[in-house]
Amino acid sequence: MSRLKLYYAPGACSLAGHIALLEAGDPFDIERVDLRTHATEHGIDFRTISAKGYVPALILADGQLLTENIAVLDHLATLYPQLAPAGPLGRSRLVEALAFISTELHRAFKPMWHGGSARDVARAAETVAGLLALMTTDMKHPFLFGAQPSVADFYLFVMLLWAERFDVEVAAPMAELRRLMRERPAASAALAAEGLA
Repeated sequence: MSRLKLYYAPGACSLAGHIALLEAGDPFDIERVDLRTHATEHGIDFRTISAKGYVPALILADGQLLTENIAVLDHLATLYPQLAPAGPLGRSRLVEALAFISTELHRAFKPMWHGGSARDVARAAETVAGLLALMTTDMKHPFLFGAQPSVADFYLFVMLLWAERFDVEVAAPMAELRRLMRERPAASAALAAEGLA
């Protein structure tokens, strides 16, 4: 069997999977995708790999393709249980967090990334700040589920980097999570590999 391969774009939500793979410690491959041209770093039209044309895309050890960040991160947490919360509701809580980050928080950044009006961007920043504050109410500290980060924390970290990029002020627990994640070797290595350090 071959190893996992992640298709990513620098700083996109695929960064969460990149961090997860580095945290897991098993060998894997990555390939950069230019989301404007849809060309991979090896000159392949990415749409021939994933018809959706966006990242992440994860090629599994048996050659199957897995897309959508929730599915990719859930799969990595299944492969590497240390990246998931423990307990009888562990997986359900993980999927709950991933779904909230993806459908509410990630989506709220759209006006910032896609040239919304000043009013739309200001509204989006307010929404993002509110959603991040809401997430702190159930945090177990310092990460979402306690002392160790999960794949949901890696996805949340990407959102917190975006918040920083767009000058969105975040609550103290979220700023602390962002700081702790930056200090983790896997996150540092992923940021460096994607040219974001």
